[in-house]
Amino acid sequence: MSVTDFLRPEGWLGEGGGPRYVQLRRRLEEGIAAGLLPPESSLPPEREIAEITDLSRVTVRRAIQELVRDGLVEQRQGSGSFVRDPVTRVEQSLSRLTSFTEDMASRGMETTSRWLERGVFLAAPEEVAALGLADGDQVARIHRLREAGGRPMALERATLPLDILPNPIEVVTSLYAVLDRAGHRPVRAIQKISAINVAAPEADLLGVAEGAAGLRIERTSFLPSGRVAELTRSLYRGDAYDFVAELRL
Repeated sequence: MSVTDFLRPEGWLGEGGGPRYVQLRRRLEEGIAAGLLPPESSLPPEREIAEITDLSRVTVRRAIQELVRDGLVEQRQGSGSFVRDPVTRVEQSLSRLTSFTEDMASRGMETTSRWLERGVFLAAPEEVAALGLADGDQVARIHRLREAGGRPMALERATLPLDILPNPIEVVTSLYAVLDRAGHRPVRAIQKISAINVAAPEADLLGVAEGAAGLRIERTSFLPSGRVAELTRSLYRGDAYDFVAELRL
């Protein structure tokens, strides 16, 4: 069946099916699920969908915007709307302190990093407060796009005192592997997780639509002595991660 025949309104568009944009969105979702609209294929232009379905372009545009919001479709400037290649969701436990590299390796996924910043910098006020430093102290800072299986998964910005990470250039893959070798691996952490809508610059790096759902995580990690060793602020794709915690009475 062609996409044109699939979108003809006979059989799926009716008065009892709810708002028309919702009916069209469901029809397009069915086409994606059935493989009629495979990953990376383009949707027909809004004008063409409107002509086929006898719906207004405003209705068609709203249906497509909902698919974009749900992560099924992405709009590319000057090219149109395309079905997104689905991302395999990853479950990450909140009960164990592990690195991104270790998490992905346990799933048989190879990790790579795109470096955005790596070096020694004057500590910002919030870094001074979080790490228990003095004004004017320097810190090691690493900021990178984390990828697994060839897909962007998270943006990660870590800040550490210089005596814990004297040379941030040593970090090639796993930060915790470097800290472990130096005897500075954290043993516990406090994490704060917030739901956000991803802004345009981060969306471009993560390969998601502007405004897509994301998870912002701020983690403060501690050495066995109780000293703060690391402040990490990360932004995870909302369509790629499920964070799981075990609760007991």
